[in-house]
Amino acid sequence: MSWLLDGAETRRDRILSAHAPQRRASGTCRFVFLEKSKSMRRLLFLIPLLASCLGHAEDYIGPEVEPPYYQVRYEASKAEDGLKFAVQYTVWIPEVVENLRGVIVHQHGCGTGSAKSGLTGAFDLHWQALAREHDCALLSPVYEYEEGKSCRLWCDPEQGSAQAFQEGLRDLGKLSGHPELEKVPWALWGHSGGGVWVGIMTALYPERVAATWMRSGVLPIEQRPNREPVTLHEVNELMLSVPMMVNLGTGEGVTVKEGRFSGVWPAAKKFMENVREKNGLGAISIDPLTDHQCGNQRYLAMPWFDVCLEARLPKSVGAPLRVMDRDAGVLVPFHKGKAISVSEFEGDATQMGWLPTPGLGEAWETYVEDTSIADATPPPAPFDLQFADGKLSWKAHADLESGLAGFVIKRAGKVIAELPEENRNPFGRPLFQGLQYSDTPKPPLEKMEFIDPNPAKSVEGYEVISKNTLGLLSSK
Repeated sequence: MSWLLDGAETRRDRILSAHAPQRRASGTCRFVFLEKSKSMRRLLFLIPLLASCLGHAEDYIGPEVEPPYYQVRYEASKAEDGLKFAVQYTVWIPEVVENLRGVIVHQHGCGTGSAKSGLTGAFDLHWQALAREHDCALLSPVYEYEEGKSCRLWCDPEQGSAQAFQEGLRDLGKLSGHPELEKVPWALWGHSGGGVWVGIMTALYPERVAATWMRSGVLPIEQRPNREPVTLHEVNELMLSVPMMVNLGTGEGVTVKEGRFSGVWPAAKKFMENVREKNGLGAISIDPLTDHQCGNQRYLAMPWFDVCLEARLPKSVGAPLRVMDRDAGVLVPFHKGKAISVSEFEGDATQMGWLPTPGLGEAWETYVEDTSIADATPPPAPFDLQFADGKLSWKAHADLESGLAGFVIKRAGKVIAELPEENRNPFGRPLFQGLQYSDTPKPPLEKMEFIDPNPAKSVEGYEVISKNTLGLLSSK
């Protein structure tokens, strides 16, 4: 890893899914409260109700949820200060972790399509690799968007989503057997309206936030022309210690000056100038290949979060976040150019972004040119191969640096297949799980299995090799 070198009310309508998903069948819905002890879960009660109690929840059904995945869902609140959308939170917990050190939040943007894309967020193998590296949970909220309602009703945390989010962490902590989830630091990633949400959360709870990545949306510090009025916030002193990255596509006002997303760049630049004028820890990265879609941003986001979490997460549970060393970092322009160490820079640092390490500076230089960040390390090898009735199955972790593009299947030392058979991604590098507009896997999720028409006699006759997005192969 070269970058390392240098609602107030008690809701009776809560659903806690522990093993199987709670499928909302026509005519009924189920509210399940589950309580986990050291070795068992106890069903407290099950209440059938009319379908109207769940509204349009049947439109928001994601992959099946069973450990190490857990899910809670809350109906829209009727309280004046409560969240006006139904919301579900799905969390993934690393397989072997005694105490969680943090939670990575992957927040979708506005609109029905973006909201539904969040259904697979916690199942993303690449983001799981980052979470696993730092003993963090991976959380994907889904606000069940209703056409005609303002996105501000959730992307402004003070409209009830901050309260629901923290309630979700508490209940997921109980459900998963990791009560510390309620208290651990947050690493926040958000797209579009999700970028606004994570920006505001950083301003409201800076002591909880380890790092914040804002894609195509930022903390609103001034009203944008011809847009819905929003509550404005200030870049406060406490959030200046939080490393922040503002990320956007060149088609969002940088090189394309008109259109729906042309206001993203002026707002992003204004926000980061405000941060840097106050000596805050922030930078801008502009994707030269995209507009509002997320593209290849994860190949810069992963190393950036990796460095920030390594430097910021407390060594012991309950301790405060650690402070990053400003002088060890590098400065980079807001658009394109070269990174230069803080100690060597002469000029107006308020017009330069800040990155934690020289290695990240090099990755940033490549990203803003063509997003082709290099990686010389092979991915982890697949494990737990199983074979029965002609079907080969396995497990695998994604490469933290470059993700997981697919698998090579060998029988008796010869290649017999590559999975997936067609690997196309209109939004960036091809990934095994595919990639949606808002940086989440395509549904239905790809399975790690292969049906061999000419099967070997046993699992020993097979070898499965992982391939990352740069074509590097795992070793045995």
